[in-house]
Amino acid sequence: MVANKGRDTRPELLLRSILHRRGLRYRVNMRPLPELRRTADVVFPKAHVAVFVDGCYWHGCPEHYRPAATRAKFWEDKISSNKARDIETNRRLQESGWTVIRVWEHEDPSSAADKICAVVSGVPESSPAV
Repeated sequence: MVANKGRDTRPELLLRSILHRRGLRYRVNMRPLPELRRTADVVFPKAHVAVFVDGCYWHGCPEHYRPAATRAKFWEDKISSNKARDIETNRRLQESGWTVIRVWEHEDPSSAADKICAVVSGVPESSPAV
């Protein structure tokens, strides 16, 4: 478990690098709401946008998650509680006026950055990002 990083994972670093090259400035590993003990991976405080880069295993990706063979019940409960916490986090942030963007670790970082840039700049998602 020590090898599992809580921040600065490869998908996060790739996404942040692309966002920075596109001229966006952000905060890293910040609590969007100080009273809520949840940190977003990338935060745009002025735009009220919180980005979470979710690991496929830890957050139960419908495409890549494979149940553990050992201690299956424990891991099933753990992943279920992570998913429930993600839903609760989304709800609490949205109720406070934040836009939440969740990106799976397997997603293409460039297309994820396109989506984030569109939201931060206020362009509707159906329009092509600049």
